[in-house]
Amino acid sequence: MNEHAQGRTLQHGTSPLAPEGRYMPGFGNDFETEALPGALPQGMNSPQKVNYGLYGEQLSGTAFTAPSHQNERTWCYRIRPSVKHSGRYRKIDLPYWKSAPHVDPDVVSLGQCRWDPVPHSDAPLTWLTGMRTMTTAGDVNIQVGMASHIYLVTESMQDSYFYSADSELLVVPQEGRLRFCTELGVIDLEPKEIAILPRGLIYRVELLDGPARGFVCENYGQKFELPGRGPIGANCMANRRDFKTPVAAYEDRDVRSTVTIKWCGQFHETEIGHSPLDVVAWHGNYAPCKYDLRTYCPVGAVLFDHPDPSIFTVLTAPSGVEGTANIDFVLFRERWMVAENTFRPPWYHKNVMSELMGNIYGQYDAKPQGFVPGGMSLHNMMLPHGPDKTAFEGASNADLKAEKLDNTMSFMFETRFPQHLTRFAAKEAPLQDDYIDCWESLEKKFDGTPGVK
Repeated sequence: MNEHAQGRTLQHGTSPLAPEGRYMPGFGNDFETEALPGALPQGMNSPQKVNYGLYGEQLSGTAFTAPSHQNERTWCYRIRPSVKHSGRYRKIDLPYWKSAPHVDPDVVSLGQCRWDPVPHSDAPLTWLTGMRTMTTAGDVNIQVGMASHIYLVTESMQDSYFYSADSELLVVPQEGRLRFCTELGVIDLEPKEIAILPRGLIYRVELLDGPARGFVCENYGQKFELPGRGPIGANCMANRRDFKTPVAAYEDRDVRSTVTIKWCGQFHETEIGHSPLDVVAWHGNYAPCKYDLRTYCPVGAVLFDHPDPSIFTVLTAPSGVEGTANIDFVLFRERWMVAENTFRPPWYHKNVMSELMGNIYGQYDAKPQGFVPGGMSLHNMMLPHGPDKTAFEGASNADLKAEKLDNTMSFMFETRFPQHLTRFAAKEAPLQDDYIDCWESLEKKFDGTPGVK
């Protein structure tokens, strides 16, 4: 599918909220958009001279020889080529942002963990200085695995820009509103929405309403894609049309600026004399996007039994093992529960996958107490977990009429790799030391008498 849209000039720090029509619908589309008429070449990618004196440059998200249905690239027509946005680098330290492999010998990662919300700080925190890594998995150097983070933002990045050469970022806001001013356009993001920021894309993060807090999944591996629906068919779950990609927007500002790059788990900084957000027109399928979680259409059991949570997958990042994801992003939102003669909450289980959950708002049905908005939990691979006694007793004795599970939105970052806690997660974040005790009151009910339930 091809989408064409007229873009705009981006005014640093004062640009209005993006009105309707500032996004193009679709996921993985081949888009085209220009902020100035005639800036986008037609019929070819690299003319001898580009209109307006622009430079043509390709941003590749996959290898040149990737299969055509997986090949991702975008042609950018910009005021300066990216080599002008890159100078001599100096190494810097962002001590709370960690990458895999990161195994702290003084931290125990084996166990069921749950955290209260990481509290806001009075300190001035930007998107970079406010990132707090909770877990890491895999190895950033061989581009497998992930990291999970909490972000705390109290101020905008001022003439400061960032990109990750290591990963794409899946951003899940919980409080506050952010603006991502990227090379390819502007995304305004609020709770109940998510954004995907591709590997290698430069952007600046501004605070619209704050303080802001949320979750980030840093994906080292293959890009997120929509899961196959299989026998579900062509509809429901996340639909492509509900993903929104920004139209072209650019800055032409000569001002001292800083670009920070994350590369192989290390951070480097360079200074340039202008804004790097200077793409006037672009076309391709490698671009940032956002998605409104309220448009996710869940499907489920309509007669008996509780389906596997994989049925609620919004996005998946494949691994080299078919059907076993590097990362699944799974959403548990409002829905009807109608199954007959069925224990309706998630059942007890041990899983080959590691499950990290976050609560955006409301109450999660398997944990009616203790798992609060802004909080997280981790059930690492092959560690048992499931409902606490309150949830078990309630579901075991409930009148099984149709019930609306309301005022709830939680998610899961699920990965095939074990997740290792950082020192921040184990020592500084508000870890609930008594979480393991939520199963202590579960009783032995075995009777041995035939027919007794």
